[in-house]
Amino acid sequence: MQHLLDSLNRDEADKMALDALYPDKQEWQALLNQFISHVDEKELLELETTLAGDTVTYCHSELNKPVCELTELEKTFSSVNIPEFPVKTGTYVQYLREDILNHVIPVSSPAFVGHMTSALPTHLPALGKILTALNQNLVKLETSHVLTALERQVLGMMHKLIYNRDDDFYQQWLHNGDHALATFCSGGTLANLTAMWACRNQLMPAKGDFAGIAREGLARGLIHYGYSGLAILVSELGHYSLKKTVDVLGLGQDALVKVDTDKDGRICIDALRAQLQNLHQRNIKPMAIVGIAGTTETGAIDPLNVLADIAEQEQCHFHVDAAWGGASLLSERYRHLFKGIERADTVTIDAHKQMYVPMGSGMVLFRQPALADAIAQHANYIVRKGSKDLGRHTLEGSRSAMSLMLHSNFHLLGRRGLGHLIDAGIDKAKQFADLIRQQEDFELISEPQLCLLTYRYVPRAVLQKLREEAEPVRQKLNEALNALNQNIQTMQWAAGKTFVSRTCLHPVQWSRQPTIVFRVVLANPLTTPEILENMLEEQRRLAQQSPYWQVLQDLCPIDLKRQHNNKCANSL
Repeated sequence: MQHLLDSLNRDEADKMALDALYPDKQEWQALLNQFISHVDEKELLELETTLAGDTVTYCHSELNKPVCELTELEKTFSSVNIPEFPVKTGTYVQYLREDILNHVIPVSSPAFVGHMTSALPTHLPALGKILTALNQNLVKLETSHVLTALERQVLGMMHKLIYNRDDDFYQQWLHNGDHALATFCSGGTLANLTAMWACRNQLMPAKGDFAGIAREGLARGLIHYGYSGLAILVSELGHYSLKKTVDVLGLGQDALVKVDTDKDGRICIDALRAQLQNLHQRNIKPMAIVGIAGTTETGAIDPLNVLADIAEQEQCHFHVDAAWGGASLLSERYRHLFKGIERADTVTIDAHKQMYVPMGSGMVLFRQPALADAIAQHANYIVRKGSKDLGRHTLEGSRSAMSLMLHSNFHLLGRRGLGHLIDAGIDKAKQFADLIRQQEDFELISEPQLCLLTYRYVPRAVLQKLREEAEPVRQKLNEALNALNQNIQTMQWAAGKTFVSRTCLHPVQWSRQPTIVFRVVLANPLTTPEILENMLEEQRRLAQQSPYWQVLQDLCPIDLKRQHNNKCANSL
């Protein structure tokens, strides 16, 4: 009885405290209702129906209107005052529609072919809603439970896709809490960092009176092991995340050694050997050689088997950055391009590229599960020793259950279905390359190895002068072309009909001169040849509207009538 009275007294005290804190009971109840699903079900249903309809509308809208200037949008988002009181749901939905959703970039549009973001399977928005509602946290078993087992299964599937070990291997390691086959993270940047973090720690373990680099730091480690420094070697087309990696790991940005590439964008083996020799002469230890399986700019794939041989000779870590191309391992037709990836100590793959899941789903995979021990962390209140908490081997702490998105695609699309999507993207890139070659005023810069390619606008007369004239004239023409192509891409983006990205390459065929190019990613299965033909035609029109067109004309007069007739003839 006394216990009941004490409880009632506490309840009354709590009520009085709340009354003092929230004298407006109606306002407090309104706040509580935001967390109670069965309250005002009619309004909740209307909200869900409205937002669901908006999701379909805006996710599947076309690029068919000019892009609003960012400076104009910034005016809408200039207030830094948090609203004092809640606004009505309908008011906020209207605000969402007019000021936010109306200006989002429709990356699912088949005419948006400039970046990795693409259309998603229709089941994922509904699954995303479930994940948001469940609000699971994969750092800790107590906040994820079944999804911990599911994530380990998905990572096991990815490990087998790359390394293809036998069933006994996965029976032993798949759900082993002390080790990890792989870890999920938000993207390729953190995946590369995690791989190099594990590599660095394994390179300088505890030995003698040295407690290990994780305990004593890089400076003490270098002294103990007798190195003047450490280095990571990668081609000049390596992703900029590696520059962040050497910075964060305390190696210094000079520790990232860039190696020349050949005409196809692949790392030059002779140049790599020369760089290694130079490091040895300076007593700098090659910590890792990084092979790229699909460069971000052109999709080039390094000779992975050769790099694996060199890494073995150097007794250094071999990492493959397959953030872009790794999904192509699902293709039976193109899997051979990645021969040697199974020899990598670590591999980075992004599922949000061509595995068709939403942004924020990267992975780093370990050939040997014990490698993850080099970065294992523990805390008394979470990720305890001996637990199966996934946060023990991840750089990130709290994480959502993005693995469920990939799990759903594996089951609802299947390996064959995903493989067909990969094949279609690469085939489409090859067809588009053929179309570009047929044009009198476009030049293919990089041949597609995956679903990426680059090209630029350059009239035939200008192209001829670039090949024949003296260096000073070629330099001026190249500068004018760069300005023109950059302006075409900017105008095309602003017009909002089609979209390609741009980058600056140093093509071997043009004596490594800086060259502004259009970059196309053909991952969206809904993109048609007609869309690509119209995109070229739009770029052609925009070129002649550009203020840099006259600059080019002054350097090299162009017969537009002849050019137009040739273009029409080639399109027949």
